[in-house]
Amino acid sequence: MKAAFCFCTRLFIFNLPALIYYSFFYMIIITGGAGFIGSAMLWELNRNGEEDIIVVDDLGSTTSQKWRNLSGLRFTDFIRKDLFPDLLERDALNGISAIIHMGANSSTTETDADHLLINNYEYSKKIALFSIMHDVRLVYASSAATYGDGSNGYNDCIEGLDLLRPLNMYGYSKHLFDRWALKHGILGKAAGLKFFNVYGPNEYHKGDMSSVVYKAFHQIHEKESLSLFESHRSDYLDGEQLRDFIYVRDCTKIMVWLLENPSVAGLFNVGTGRARSFNDLAAATFSALGRQPVIKYTPMPETLRDKYQYYTCADIGKLRSAGYTNAFTSIEDGIQEYVKHYLSSANPYLDSLTAPHNV
Repeated sequence: MKAAFCFCTRLFIFNLPALIYYSFFYMIIITGGAGFIGSAMLWELNRNGEEDIIVVDDLGSTTSQKWRNLSGLRFTDFIRKDLFPDLLERDALNGISAIIHMGANSSTTETDADHLLINNYEYSKKIALFSIMHDVRLVYASSAATYGDGSNGYNDCIEGLDLLRPLNMYGYSKHLFDRWALKHGILGKAAGLKFFNVYGPNEYHKGDMSSVVYKAFHQIHEKESLSLFESHRSDYLDGEQLRDFIYVRDCTKIMVWLLENPSVAGLFNVGTGRARSFNDLAAATFSALGRQPVIKYTPMPETLRDKYQYYTCADIGKLRSAGYTNAFTSIEDGIQEYVKHYLSSANPYLDSLTAPHNV
């Protein structure tokens, strides 16, 4: 990390009636810091020598294993998600240098619209207003789900923002905030990231929302074969539906770069710029396991057919034009490392002391 992020920190917590005041010097906050991308970003910051970090999250019920994403990682404090907005509104946080806002309900099948508006829209507005009022760098998670069926393309230029029509309520909640952030000048200073299909370590708590790679690994182990959806379009063969799959470490490298370059602002696609098929992903997973591919194609549920994307591919021209030059990990290399170093390990979580650093 650049020297702009000083590592010296002071933390004062005063337990007075209804008052908690935090005073920091150059502290980074990660909301959703125990989640998939959030904890991976915490690992990336640790790898860059940064430990002055506050994690904001909800660790869930007694059956949740999300807490394990934090084991072995280094941070200064943990704040419960439900307490965080009040701290912002009471101006009880001082000296924050950046907020990485990854906290949200990321379920694309969530049907409770009010819940998504509260957690993904209203919550984000409070964080954005705080960042603008206190000149705090904001990097937040949008989503490629905002593009809907892709009929209007995958260009992250703000001029086409109003043309997008998300296919689910999750995508709409993210799109709603993007539009609000544009209208209120937030995107003039903040960076909103439209994540495409992210896979990698620390997604184990996500259940049905975990990546195809994660699901494929376990299905191959259990059944010695992998099921993929049939195509219900004549222009796509079975398993040849296309996605832009991106390894989570490529995402965190982009976010670190955005912290180091605070003048870079706006909406940015976070993908590789290359669409790969589910058959390619399956072949890479079988290869990482040292097995020959055995793929079975099953009909897609009718409830999904009118909401299914046959092609997604990030247009990363804007990110490149802004100055980001790092190469992206191929799905073959990313899956190879994910399977061998993590999914096949007894302790598969990212660990700042033991995780390989060569990707």
